[in-house]
Amino acid sequence: MIRRAGVEDAPALALVGAATFLEGFATLIPGADIVAHTARNHSADAYRAYLAQPVGRAWLAETETGAPVGYALMCEPELPQAEPGDIEMKRFYLFSRWHGSGAARSMSNAMLAEARALGRRRLLIGTHHDNMRAIGFYRKIGAERIGGRRFEVGGSVFDDHVYAITL
Repeated sequence: MIRRAGVEDAPALALVGAATFLEGFATLIPGADIVAHTARNHSADAYRAYLAQPVGRAWLAETETGAPVGYALMCEPELPQAEPGDIEMKRFYLFSRWHGSGAARSMSNAMLAEARALGRRRLLIGTHHDNMRAIGFYRKIGAERIGGRRFEVGGSVFDDHVYAITL
């Protein structure tokens, strides 16, 4: 089940945000760096700050019992390729056990519909250059590569691809 998340869901967003980041990057980022990164960037306060933005939106993918298993976060763009009228898919994660369940498609549909309703021109997406599963999914929903960026976690530097979906 997918549902729109509110400020009251910040603890659930923080939990699933930190856990899915760990699942996705535990083999690439040293342990102390990933712990520090998630403590800072995936705290409940960090999610409250994103949701406090006028365009800050989040969606939770949940099990039948209400346990969070994925989420999507949209906000003002922080990517170097941003232009007036853009919005960013800041985070989009789903535990691997739920890949292929339709949850990602439902979250992306909700996000794209909301971005259009907000009158935005493009939805920007940044992802690790080697994340072929995500890149394939983003291409399926209409994303085209428009550039790159550097992403730092502790002492590790990663090359990300940046994509845009014309709305």
